[in-house]
Amino acid sequence: MSPPILYISRLLPDPVMAAARQQFQLFNEPRDIAPSWETFKAGLREADAAICTLTDRVDTALLAEPTRLKILANYAVGYNNIDLAAATAKGIVVTNTPDVLTDSTADLTWALILAVARRVAEGDAYVRAGAWPGWAPTQMLGTDVSGKVLGIVGMGRIGQAVAKRAAGFNMRICYSSRTPHAPGQGSSQWEQRALPDLLREADFVTLHVPLSPETHHLIGPRQLALMKPTAFLINTSRGPVVDEGALVDALLRRRLAGAGLDVFEQEPVFHPSLRDLRQVVLLPHLGSATLATRVRMGMICLENVAAVCAGRLAPNQVNRTQA
Repeated sequence: MSPPILYISRLLPDPVMAAARQQFQLFNEPRDIAPSWETFKAGLREADAAICTLTDRVDTALLAEPTRLKILANYAVGYNNIDLAAATAKGIVVTNTPDVLTDSTADLTWALILAVARRVAEGDAYVRAGAWPGWAPTQMLGTDVSGKVLGIVGMGRIGQAVAKRAAGFNMRICYSSRTPHAPGQGSSQWEQRALPDLLREADFVTLHVPLSPETHHLIGPRQLALMKPTAFLINTSRGPVVDEGALVDALLRRRLAGAGLDVFEQEPVFHPSLRDLRQVVLLPHLGSATLATRVRMGMICLENVAAVCAGRLAPNQVNRTQA
């Protein structure tokens, strides 16, 4: 019997691709760039299974096409890029990659916190440009992180991992979440707050919510106006959680000290004014970008694909329909 046909929309790390070629018949060899619309459409129509990424939009119109597809394995924790209701109605299993990228994203969040507070990117550019005249007592003064208040919006796995790391900086944690959470071992007290109160209180506000209609522009003009002018905003969740235009306005008016952004509203496009703001650190969506994490994400996708193609339940299914 021929192996199932697998469509992979983007080139994945070498160990994942090697495992995929060994277990399945590939629809085509993926490239390290986004596929054309025609290729993506053909892959979903003709393959038994597909691994797609968070940049691949799988909408109702696309899923209305005739297909033999049994599973869409999303190479991400979030799956807002897939019309879940349409996939469910079509009998297509949708899976994600939970847990595996918690630590890598929490680590990157802390990289951004430290970078914006201590002006790391700005200092690096200063030295590389040959403009540094030598040490001076008032040169590039930054902001202390230790002892400050860290506000965490969204206290899921990643939010809690960020909070646990704050213990080493002797930070007080306030968080906004639907449910209360006990602090982890060795962590300082975690104090639950309504979002407006958190924004007023925190010195650093970091976002860890999924993208949904409820969280779209969760941080907009009114919310930014509540923050301290000395506070920093960090976003490693999803770009549309923040109203990018409102953030730029707040930064330009000095109503906010700075921001660290790993995600943007219209990736890879971002608000042009962000490029010129030295108090902002910009990253190209690196939250899960460690080799070990990206390999494990791919292997989880393959495990889900193998299960569904063999008629078993997928370990990480996020909808209720089993093909």
